Amino acid sequence: MRKIKTGALLALVAVTLAASASVAAQQTQQAGGTAAAENTQDMQAITREMQALKSRYADEVRKLRELEIRLQALTARVQAQEGVARVQAIQQGSKPAASTGVADVGVAAGAAQAATAATSSSETLVSSEGSTRQEPTSRSVEDVLQQQHVLFNQPLTLEVGLNYARYDRKQLTLNGFLALDAIFLGSIAIEDVASDTFTYTFAARKGITRDLSASIEVPMVQRWTTYQKGGAGGSAAAVAEAGVGGDVAIGDVTAGASYRLFPETTARPEIALNASVGMPTGQAPYGIPWTVLERDNDDFIRFAVPTKQPTGQGVWSINFGASMLKTLDPAILFANASVTHTFKKHFSDLDNSPDTVSPGKVDLGNALNYGIGVAFALNERMSLSMSFSERLNSSARIRPDATGVWQGIIGSSGNAATFGIGMTYALSESMTFVGNLGIGLTPDAPDFSITAKLPFTL
Repeated sequence: MRKIKTGALLALVAVTLAASASVAAQQTQQAGGTAAAENTQDMQAITREMQALKSRYADEVRKLRELEIRLQALTARVQAQEGVARVQAIQQGSKPAASTGVADVGVAAGAAQAATAATSSSETLVSSEGSTRQEPTSRSVEDVLQQQHVLFNQPLTLEVGLNYARYDRKQLTLNGFLALDAIFLGSIAIEDVASDTFTYTFAARKGITRDLSASIEVPMVQRWTTYQKGGAGGSAAAVAEAGVGGDVAIGDVTAGASYRLFPETTARPEIALNASVGMPTGQAPYGIPWTVLERDNDDFIRFAVPTKQPTGQGVWSINFGASMLKTLDPAILFANASVTHTFKKHFSDLDNSPDTVSPGKVDLGNALNYGIGVAFALNERMSLSMSFSERLNSSARIRPDATGVWQGIIGSSGNAATFGIGMTYALSESMTFVGNLGIGLTPDAPDFSITAKLPFTL
């Protein structure tokens, strides 16, 4: 019996242990399932949070793009309004306002291109006659207008300029007579006159009203002239040479005014009337002492040169004319024509001979001037131009006091035609560089000339 009880007890213990192991296994399985569920829930929560963040990021990116597009459009609009304000300032005489700098606040390349296109485009304004006109907003176009035409009602503009001109003339001089209409008896001399002239110009222009502008120009002239003459000492192979000049002296001061007769419309160019007065403030070419360098045995003056160089024409003059300008994007057409009248004046000596004095009156005659050209605005700052100009002078006359009779001067009429190539470049908001190369097309024009100017708007 005791063995039976012991076996039963062992069996009961074994069952109890097995039950305990089964319960422990079930508890372990339940714990593992709970942890897996918690991990799954955490992964799902993180995934949802990432998706939410990605969605918000996409929204932010979309908003940034929308803001960028709005900024581009606003920048282009502001730049276009500044262009219109610039044109209105030209018409009303106020200085254009400074840039607001909006284009500098993080504008992408597309916005910069849009702003440039808006700035360089032409704005349609209403003229005083009620018709529309295409007004250029480019700074380079304004510079062309200022140099080739007139900008009315603009602020005070000061200008300094330098012009260099080269002249070289040869003249054959015969002193004798023809025998049997074929043989020349006497002396033959070839004269060569070469001149280098520097003109330093100081000018001021001011718009008085919307259609009226005034200007004044004060030149300072510095000239070197070299005289050469063949046949020195009676020898055909010998050449005498003398140089004169080098001093800087004031030239003829010019004061003028321009009045806008018709503003530009879509069908008509802008037309302005111009008038100016030339004052004889420079050294006249008459009454200058001459120095004799060589005489013949019969006391004939073979070679003589002036002691100083003239810097003006010595007489009062008035000029009346008209100019026109038409903008045909991208070209600008301009033309002008004028008539110059010189007044008669009495001088103490009209003769260039050192041995004689011949007082009398001088009439330099009248002159017709005209020019045409075209300019192209390459970009906001720079423009190029081509032009042709011509000056036709009538013959001059003198009336010596000894005879009291007017005498025409043979060879005093002139035809000076010039082809010009120019450029303008805006150095800053108020300063521009202007350059021009002139090529003489006729003997009376300079061989070539180079001009540089710096207009400065106050």
